[in-house]
Amino acid sequence: MERTAPAPVERRLRLLSCNILAGASVQRYSEYVTRSLNAVLPGRRKIANLDSLAALLPQFDVIGLQEADAGSLRSGFLNQTRYLAEAAGMPYWSHQPNRPVAGLSHTANGLISRIEPSAVLDYPLPGRGRGALLVRFGSGEHALAVVIAHLSLGMVTRTRQLGFIAEILEDHPHAVLMGDLNTDVGSPEMRQLFARSRLQPPAQATPTFPSWKPKRALDHILASPTVALEKTWTLPQAFSDHLALAAEIRLPPHHGAHR
Repeated sequence: MERTAPAPVERRLRLLSCNILAGASVQRYSEYVTRSLNAVLPGRRKIANLDSLAALLPQFDVIGLQEADAGSLRSGFLNQTRYLAEAAGMPYWSHQPNRPVAGLSHTANGLISRIEPSAVLDYPLPGRGRGALLVRFGSGEHALAVVIAHLSLGMVTRTRQLGFIAEILEDHPHAVLMGDLNTDVGSPEMRQLFARSRLQPPAQATPTFPSWKPKRALDHILASPTVALEKTWTLPQAFSDHLALAAEIRLPPHHGAHR
């Protein structure tokens, strides 16, 4: 009797997107003013906040950070992406510094992963001081492409940035976009993204902002049709003025990303 090959095992990954506000904690709008000095100075509270987040990171396979500090006065010259990766015992990390401000702050996107990337590409986005990390896991037609981004506040610039992201994902059938996109999923610029890329709108938006009383879904994890978005949820702990957004995805068979 001829034996048939076993069916390929489907792979599931857990993702986390988190705007960490350089380790600062905000619990009401008034604290943007009352804690403005603390925002540009290092302190034990920021380290404690990072340590609390690091304790949760081993639950996830790929983590995208926004507003991590790359090493300036406000972080005590600490590369916060590296700190979180090492504190969590995660083997792979990379970062993309974007907005240096006179040594006081140096905002960055960050990647932390338990899976070894096959490539990490750094793209400056249209506008000033914003960028995107394109991370590939695996190779060839089965590679998973993950873009980590923090978009601008202005709609015109944000539209150009999303158009650029659609372009860099054109050759990646299995794709995820995660980050603080600073807009709701139904906005005109997001509708343009869905029209120009394989990325799909989520079945249901998950409010993430403000963290103390979330009303707006500004943080997103979006996937192409071949990457099944099984579920999304927010972490109950607030590490900044945004809640961290988590997702579980199912990859197609024969995929190159292994846990």
